[in-house]
Amino acid sequence: MLESLFGTGLDRLLLILASTVGIFAAVITYTRIAGLRSFSKMSSFDFAMTVAVGSLVATVAVAQVSLVEGMAALAVLYLLQVAIALLRRFAPFKQAVDNTPLLLVSDGTMLRDNMRRSRITEDDLRSKLRAANVTSLGSVRAVVLETTGDLSVLHGPGEADPALFEDVRDARRLDGGDR
Repeated sequence: MLESLFGTGLDRLLLILASTVGIFAAVITYTRIAGLRSFSKMSSFDFAMTVAVGSLVATVAVAQVSLVEGMAALAVLYLLQVAIALLRRFAPFKQAVDNTPLLLVSDGTMLRDNMRRSRITEDDLRSKLRAANVTSLGSVRAVVLETTGDLSVLHGPGEADPALFEDVRDARRLDGGDR
């Protein structure tokens, strides 16, 4: 009766229920062990980790792979994330894995070459500025395209602290350097 009504049998529904609960418990357990960094968006690898975990959970939840296989794959993902987080302490590895933040606006001036390089349009930028409650482009100290793809908007009175831009490409207008 269930099969004719829902297109699947009770045994399949119970398998999906058990797999979903199990893989969810595994994600919580592994995240508690590996730490909250597992779901941060601080680097491109962190973002990839979040997407991969979500995809894997969905695959196990609909019983395309067994719960044990899904838990093993999750363990590998978490171990990779921890290993890469540790290896990122070494500059050559960090450069290979991470994107570099890019300056898009400096002291109210749009850096159009950087915007072109990052494929951020003026419309995209204006939308982000409005969302950040910017009322005048002249009040914008900087807009940085972060390693995660997020745009950080620094605005308001006063000078921007150059220490905030040490890792930002093309930050020369803010700190007098020539990056």
